[in-house]
Amino acid sequence: MPAKKGTGLLMVWCDVPEDREDEFNRWYNEEHIAEILTVPGVLNAARYEAVKGGPKHLACYELDSPAAVLGDGFTKRTKSKWSETMGPTLIGTNFFNPLYEMIYPDSVSTDMAGSGMAPALQVGRMNIPVEKSDEWNKWYNSTFVPNFEKAPGVIRGRRFKTVRGEDPLYSVVYEFENENVSQTPEWAAQRNADPKNNEMIGLIQHGSGSPSIYRKTFEL
Repeated sequence: MPAKKGTGLLMVWCDVPEDREDEFNRWYNEEHIAEILTVPGVLNAARYEAVKGGPKHLACYELDSPAAVLGDGFTKRTKSKWSETMGPTLIGTNFFNPLYEMIYPDSVSTDMAGSGMAPALQVGRMNIPVEKSDEWNKWYNSTFVPNFEKAPGVIRGRRFKTVRGEDPLYSVVYEFENENVSQTPEWAAQRNADPKNNEMIGLIQHGSGSPSIYRKTFEL
């Protein structure tokens, strides 16, 4: 079975004027997602809408590695006439499309590789002081994400580092069974489950609209 997840992730965020939203959604769902899925190394894709935070629209592309969208297959692909007048770069506001490389876990398990696009995502985009990065990353990988993964409804947590784009340097993507998972007492209990949590959380500088929760709206 072909892998559905690798070590790369491309996320495309934007808001769209209300009077263009219907066409924007038709362009994405009827044409654009299918087009991007033909690019070698693009493994899976889905669209999401914000239920908390923002921007409103998120397109998420699972990649074999970040190189999938840096080569000619992506950058020199043939685009349709519709794409000349429609898309997040043309009509979107609050647009950003960071390219990420996975830093946690340190490899793609068989279970992860076979896992489809989650029904909901919680995405945190953040910076921290450079001098604290080693300690903070060790804590995040060994303690913070694994504890949240114990909460009911959490499929998995992954962490990424930005390799292209002006987004904050680090992102965490939790895959949820539904958009209410992080509103439960079991999730909330993990914020104070370790003595280092308050100190390490205090180092985080969130990007605009972060953390945000998204519900899946389209997948081929």
